[in-house]
Amino acid sequence: METIFSGLTLLAQWEVLVALAIGSVGGVIIGAIPGVGAAVAIAILLPATFAFEPIVGLTLLLGVYGSSMYGGAIPAILINTPGTAVNALTTYDGYPMTKDGRGHRALSLAYSASFFGGIFSVVCLIVLSPVLAMIAPHFGSREIFLAALMGIILVIVAHRGQVFAAGMLGCFGIFISTIGLEPAKYTKRFTFDQSWLASGIDLIVVVLGLFAISQALLLLVDKEHKPGSANVDGNLFAGLKDLFQFKRVASVSSGLGVLMGMIPGVGEFTAQFLSYTYAQKTSKKPDLFGKGSPEGLVASEAANNAVPGAAMIPLLALGIPGEALTAMMLSVFYVHNVIPGPQLFQGQLDFVVALYLALIILNVIVLIFLLFSTNLLLKIIQIPTRFLGVMILTLSFVGVYSLRNSVTDCAIASAFGVFGLILKRLNLPIVPIILGMVLGGIMEVKLRSAMARVKSPLDFIDRPIAAILFLMIIAILVLHFRAVVHEQRARRQQREEGSSDMSTQQG
Repeated sequence: METIFSGLTLLAQWEVLVALAIGSVGGVIIGAIPGVGAAVAIAILLPATFAFEPIVGLTLLLGVYGSSMYGGAIPAILINTPGTAVNALTTYDGYPMTKDGRGHRALSLAYSASFFGGIFSVVCLIVLSPVLAMIAPHFGSREIFLAALMGIILVIVAHRGQVFAAGMLGCFGIFISTIGLEPAKYTKRFTFDQSWLASGIDLIVVVLGLFAISQALLLLVDKEHKPGSANVDGNLFAGLKDLFQFKRVASVSSGLGVLMGMIPGVGEFTAQFLSYTYAQKTSKKPDLFGKGSPEGLVASEAANNAVPGAAMIPLLALGIPGEALTAMMLSVFYVHNVIPGPQLFQGQLDFVVALYLALIILNVIVLIFLLFSTNLLLKIIQIPTRFLGVMILTLSFVGVYSLRNSVTDCAIASAFGVFGLILKRLNLPIVPIILGMVLGGIMEVKLRSAMARVKSPLDFIDRPIAAILFLMIIAILVLHFRAVVHEQRARRQQREEGSSDMSTQQG
């Protein structure tokens, strides 16, 4: 109880509350504008947060992170265009409901399901906090190294059909993290006698290039588009009561969102897919899915909004980000010398509780804001895409230059922006690069520390947690290769059946 009170005291500062309100409302607006998304907004805000206190900067970013998917549901439901990538599944049932004249019910169900998922995940975190506090001190250097390695592997294998590309890009991110002075003897690596490479390539510069500048370039080169939508008529409060009709689907979907959010590299897409599949298989009206099913809409929105809270678990308990947005937040911790991991739960549990409470408050702020201002929001988000691209590009360069007042950083960010644009055009993943940079640095430091006490390879896994993590890595790889073999066999069988059918027709 004393810890909760300390967390509330920390959160009650006016700077923190203002940052939380701005992040929450701003995140909704950013999420509702197709083509922007939380990653771009957080990348632009990141340099500014370094000047704030850690709790202020993190609540601002948490507000954007936790609220963007609320806003992303609005264009997904009304104009069949997801505001953020993770709202794509919302279009399956949200837009058909709008065409049937039930747009207000679809929005109210989406808001209430998102709120339920968000609160559910935070409650799970609060319940799990004492368990995390007990387990975290048992993680030494080798355990954190293995956990980081497992995170990279999970991120790579999560990109089905693009595993090789994701692996190469992840390795590229690890390579970027090695440029500059190495941490033990401070010898230069991969600098090629260039003084501007001696300090390495800054993570924030890469983030702004790959996410913000690349998205700005994409908006500028694509065809001009101005989102438009009619006002929503009807009672948006009705969905709060309607959700009780689908409490089983909402609860299971939120639970899956929490579970998937805790696993690095999995995230919202897997949580949505599993939740939507579960809802369809257990529904009394499975034929309505994809044609305007309220259950499908609830499953999608409850699952994706349960992920942000759960994604904070590996970040706070182990210092290991599970995806790009939490990787960006990790940099805020490091700038202020607040090191996430076992020591954070031991020495600053009130700080952790304050972040959890911030997640609860942001969900309340967002729900109230949306219930009263959806029609106003529809007018705000009707911004021409090329104007939006120019604004993002300008803010990105301002953010990059403000880091170290360096024109070189702007040139590096521009190069990564063009590279990010190429990756997006080729439909290749960007996230593995960022996680490779973050986790690569963690793995190198922890491996160096662990090797001082390791005499043989088996000594590396001679402790229970290390052994469990190692077995989990082996299991993930075995299951992945097994799935690949099954897919290849299925394709070969289809080709053989197709060729036999062709020969029969020719005969």
